[in-house]
Parts: sequence; structure tokens; C-alpha cells
Amino acid sequence: MATTETSPKPRKKPAAKADAAPAAAKGKSKAAPKVSPEVDPTPSSRAKAAESAPRPERADPPPASPALPDFETFLSPDQRQMLETLSANLARAAVTAQGAIAEAALRQADRPAALNPDPFHVGPAFNEVMTSLAAQPDRLLRAQADLFSRYMDLWQSAARKMTGEPTQPVVAPAHGDKRFSDPDWASNPMFDMMKQSYLLSSNWLNELVSQAEGVDPGAKRRVAFFTKMLTDAFSPSNFLISNPAALREVMQSKGESLVRGMENFAADLERGGGQLAISQTDLAKFKVGENVATAPGKVVSPTTETVHEIPLLIFPPWINKFYILDLRPENSMIRWLTGQGFTVFVASWVNPDNRQAAKTFEDYMFEGIYDASQQVMTQTGVDRVNTVGYCIGGTLLSCALAHMAARGDKRINSATFFAAQQDFSEAGDLLLFTDEAWIKTIEEQIDRQGGYLPSQSMADTFNSLRGNDLIWSFFINNYLMGKEPRPFDLLFWNADQTRMPKALHLYYLRNFYKDNALTQGRLSIGGETLDLSKVKTPIYVQSSKDDHIAPYRSVYRGARAFGGPVTFTMAGSGHIAGVINHPDANKYQHWTNEHLPGSVEGWWAGAVEHPGSWWPHWATWLKARSGKLIPARDPAKGPLEPIEDAPGSYVRVRSHAAA
Repeated sequence: MATTETSPKPRKKPAAKADAAPAAAKGKSKAAPKVSPEVDPTPSSRAKAAESAPRPERADPPPASPALPDFETFLSPDQRQMLETLSANLARAAVTAQGAIAEAALRQADRPAALNPDPFHVGPAFNEVMTSLAAQPDRLLRAQADLFSRYMDLWQSAARKMTGEPTQPVVAPAHGDKRFSDPDWASNPMFDMMKQSYLLSSNWLNELVSQAEGVDPGAKRRVAFFTKMLTDAFSPSNFLISNPAALREVMQSKGESLVRGMENFAADLERGGGQLAISQTDLAKFKVGENVATAPGKVVSPTTETVHEIPLLIFPPWINKFYILDLRPENSMIRWLTGQGFTVFVASWVNPDNRQAAKTFEDYMFEGIYDASQQVMTQTGVDRVNTVGYCIGGTLLSCALAHMAARGDKRINSATFFAAQQDFSEAGDLLLFTDEAWIKTIEEQIDRQGGYLPSQSMADTFNSLRGNDLIWSFFINNYLMGKEPRPFDLLFWNADQTRMPKALHLYYLRNFYKDNALTQGRLSIGGETLDLSKVKTPIYVQSSKDDHIAPYRSVYRGARAFGGPVTFTMAGSGHIAGVINHPDANKYQHWTNEHLPGSVEGWWAGAVEHPGSWWPHWATWLKARSGKLIPARDPAKGPLEPIEDAPGSYVRVRSHAAA
């Protein structure tokens, strides 16, 4: 760190060159004249010849080169100080980054080397697409000609803009693309040219892949996904030298922003155990049970004097913690439901380690759905429960419903699904990560870990589905701009990922994403072949218009697989914001249609749009199936002795504390 504590040494002034040229000239004047070998003049004749011969004029030495000016003489003391500070901070940033990378390399040294030349298993798909494009030379020529024409338009536009002539952009970022929101991307001709050049090239490459014909749809989709990942990574906004906002921050902070950025980079490498785990929020600002997951109870306390007789039992995804439903009082679904007169129970899944490696999907169904529903019925003195399954928790609940239908078990009075899938034929980009090659890679990773999938692996997969929002925006903010991520409860929850037991996770990937066995009648659990068409339980299905994890087309296909009455609702926004949308927020909208036609397009055609949250619509449906009103129950009383206060101990276990 000595470079950060000492001032830069003063530059040596360049030596003056005035003496060099005369010395050379003098040397030449002393050189002996050449004499013809055929003449041997006597000394006298030589003297006469010397007297009679015209003496050559002595050449003037060439003018000396002017001394180079000392750049520092043009700077004010403040400017010199600023330059010295900037230089020192750039050196500090470089040393910090180099040290962090070296430390990460040491931490990874004892791990097996990644020798797979195609870690994303995309090589064969790329080969298939490129072969298809090569077989269409006329299409390639047209595409190249179109790209050249667009670049000609761009160069002409840039030239006019340099002269001050108003111009219209040749290409503009897509709606919602926040990468180029800084004003300099439009007002500065150089950055505008850089931005448009990038957009032309990336759009051209992505469109070219989409035009490949005669290619397996899965292979084409895989290539399109990874091509977009590649072009997103090479955006000029992701590099310091080509990001105007980052450059401006460096100059205004005299390099301090870059020092902070490299310190953030080092901290994220340390937190990831040698692998980069980009911080999305200030994790220190939140604590489970204190400012998130604060609904009181043993698990949840009522807030009304009377409640509906039939309780509500919620099964959240085990891939995340349950408190997505209870982030803050003002957006807590759990608090809102108790305010509507429901007795609410929520399952809290254990964060597994190697001790649960052999836990199966069947175990989760019996020890989760079956056992929890029985405990709720015992505690409340009823013989039926209403249930909710969120995301993967909904997939598990669907299987339990089919299993109960096969055995004539009628304990589930109604079931609601939040962003949950049963039919995985249109399950979105996650399908790209669930072919057999990927699954084998995941299995190897699980075995190296000791029987469970690390939480960071799942986080990386989900983040890659929205790389610009969940990776590159934080890369720019944290490292290039040197800013701390702002506190955000949703992103704190998102970072609180859980691990996956080997048996459960591999079963889920193979039987649902890869083979889509449930809706095809090829899935057997607990001695029963599951058939959703035999499920006659009333069903409420919520989907979200912009959900990239459980796309609404996929959710709709699952809704039609049930054999009983189904109400399908579409919410605005995505996988999280579409679900967690408190009515008081007055955000987004939702669509309803009492019919369930053969296609989602037909459903859309008859749907009615409503402003705001879908929660009141669901609450009306749920109240009609929750029985009469009775005095509110005390969760501390009943046949079952409370174990501990909400939010419980399972939810507090962080994944980095693996046993």
C-alpha cells in the first residue's frame, strides 16, 4: 500500500538537446579529407593546393530541437493536487482488485478445476443453428447488406450531429431498457454513436439467430438465450471507459468511486467464498423477526374478533423463505389476510444441509402437505382446511391433491395457487437449464457439496433470467460507480436463498421440467398414479402477465388440467410483484374471466381489466368457501403446545452456515 501513502515522484525534466547537434557537427569537421590514390603531391604542392583551393564554408549546425514543455507548469496547484489524488486512487483501486482476485484464486485452488470446454452445454445447439444459417447464403447476404446499410445511416447521422444538425436516432433502446438512461448517451455524440453501434450489432445478431430455419425449437431457444446473454454482457454500459456516468463519477470523486467499487468487489468475492456474489441490497439493514417477518403469533395471531371457521394453510416455495408474504406491515399478505377474518397458518421449510440429502419429493408431500394439514385441523378442531401453494409449493400441493383424490381424502376444502405450474411444456427459460446434461452437471455439483445444492447456484440461475436487471445493473452500481446497494426488503429476501436436498431437487428437475410427467399421467407417488383430472376441489389460480419464472401460458395449461371448478385470474407485473401487491398500494391491475376456454388467447378475449390488486377478488372467493364466522382463536391455546414465537427458528438459518 506504499503507493497510496507517498506522493508521486516528480517527473525528471527532459535533457536539453541544444548541445548534441553542435558536437556532431564538430566531429564531422575534423574528419580527414579523402585523397585520390593516383596523386602523391609533395608537401609544397600540398600547401599550394591548399592555398589555391577554395575553402569550404563551415556548415551551421542544425537548429536544436526545442525542449519539451513541462506539463505540470500548465496546471494550477489545485489541479496538480487533483491529478495526484486521482493517480493515487487509481493505483489503490488496482491494488485492491488484484489482491481480491489473488485471494479468490487461492480459495478456489483446492477445488476441482473446471475442465468442461462447454459449461453451458450450448455447443451442439450453436452448431445446429450456425449450420442452418450457413445453408441459407442468400439470407446471410441480405442480413449483412442490411447491417451495412444501417451503419451507413448511423455514420451519416453522426456526421450531421457533429455539425450541430438535429437528427433522429437510427436505433433506440427497447422500452424499459434502463442501461442508457444517462443523458450523455443521447447528448454526447461519441457516447451516442457508441450506444447506437452496439444496439445495431446486438439486435442484428439476435435477429439473425431467430431467423434460423429447420432447427430444433429447443436448440434454437437455447442459442437465442445465450446469444442475448453474450450481447448483454458486451454492452458499453458495462465498462468503465465507455460508461459516461461512471467516468463522470470517477472524475468528480477524484477516483474515490473506483476505490469504493473495488472494495465492494473484494467484499463480494469474500462473501461468495472466492466466487463473485454480487450484492443486490444492504444485507445489514434487515433482520428476520425485527424489521421483516414481523407478524406476531404462534405462528400467526388473529387481528379480528371473529374469524371464518375453516382455517387457511399456506405452503410457500422451499426454494425461498416464507416471509415474502410478510416483508413489512404495509405490504404483508399474512397481516392482510388476518385482517379479513381468516385464521392463517404458514409452513416454514427447513433450510436443508447434508443431513437432509436423502429427503425426497414424496417426503415433502407426506411430512409437509399431509402432516401440516393434519396439525392445523387438530389445532383448530375442524376436518377441512383451505390451502395455498406458491410457486414450487403449488406444484407440491397439486401432487398432494391428486394423491388425496386417488385415496378419497377430502381434507382440502379449496386450493389457491400463486404463480404455480403443473404443466411444464411452456415453463419459460428455466427449461434451458433442465436437460439431462445440465441435470448431470447439477448432480456433480451437489455431490461435491456433500448432498445439497448450494443456495448461490439457484440464485445465479434465477438472476441470469433477467441479467440486465439482476446482474449488470448492480455490477455498474456497485463496482463502476462505487455506490452501496440501497436497502430493499424484497432483494434482502431474494438474497436469503435456501439449499436443495439432492434427492428432492433432482426428482423435481427430471419429472417436472424435463419430462413434464404430472399432466401426462406418468407420475406415481406414494403408491398412486397422479391424475389431476380427478381433483374436484375448487381451485383459484393466480398468474402474472410478466412472470418469467412461471409464465402465464404455462400456468393456464395447468389450470385446465384440474377436473373441478377453476377460477383463473391474471395480475399485472411479474413473479413477485404480481403476487405481493397490497390493495393499499393502488398499483398495477388484474384481469378476470369466469370462463376457462381452451386457450389462454380465448381467455384474454373475454377478460375484464380491473385497477389495483387482485387480493380483494380472491378474498371474496375464499370467504365463500371458509365457513361461518366464529370467535377468534388464540394460537397459544389448543391441543398442540406452541414451540416458539413467530417467525420460528427455521427461517433464521442462513445458507452460508451449512453444517
